[in-house]
Amino acid sequence: MIDVNHGIIVDVEATTAIRQAEVLAAKRMIERSMERFDLYPARLLGDSAYGSAEMLGWLVYEHGIEPHVTVFDKSERQDGTFSRDDFTYDHAGDVYYCPGGKMLTTTGSRINEGATLRYRASKYDCEACRLKPRCCPKEPARYVPRSIYEGARDMARQIARSWEGQVSRRLRKKIEMLFAHLKRILKLDRLRLRGPSGARDEFLLAATAQNLRKLAKLIPAPNLQPA
Repeated sequence: MIDVNHGIIVDVEATTAIRQAEVLAAKRMIERSMERFDLYPARLLGDSAYGSAEMLGWLVYEHGIEPHVTVFDKSERQDGTFSRDDFTYDHAGDVYYCPGGKMLTTTGSRINEGATLRYRASKYDCEACRLKPRCCPKEPARYVPRSIYEGARDMARQIARSWEGQVSRRLRKKIEMLFAHLKRILKLDRLRLRGPSGARDEFLLAATAQNLRKLAKLIPAPNLQPA
């Protein structure tokens, strides 16, 4: 985890190259920074690996952190039928409206281990709709899933379209630059110690060396007087 304003590595945790493991490591690093350094991040910058609905909900609802993260979204359909983005959500009524103007409602029951609500249109509305071939050609009625963390996902999408989101995407280059320095200057192109403990120790030492290099640049050189 890196402080992008100063280019300082705040915390390090080595993980396997699995998205779930990286997300869990990010949560642990954020909580450690709060406990050890009393640092409460105002925002989190990251790619779509950290853009799952559950992770965004954890950031926004539990810790009040702005998600400057690319949303991980696979809702777009590839068969030419309407995707979820073609439906309009009404926050006040907690309903969706389809491209034909018909309402989709929910009973409040959840699927996917309680993480998703299902909004369903009326069968009678869909049968008489001229857009049915482009909406639900093989189903009697159309339904739209909505994550219980969709509010956090919407916030991340709004930030991505804003000026702050553009700035965050430029700041992410600092993170990429630090990783490039670790590989090119500190020769961390491969790990020399075995096992998870060895990887953790090697990354921790490399991060310490990187921070010391940064500190040496921040501290002004003493003004030596000739003897």
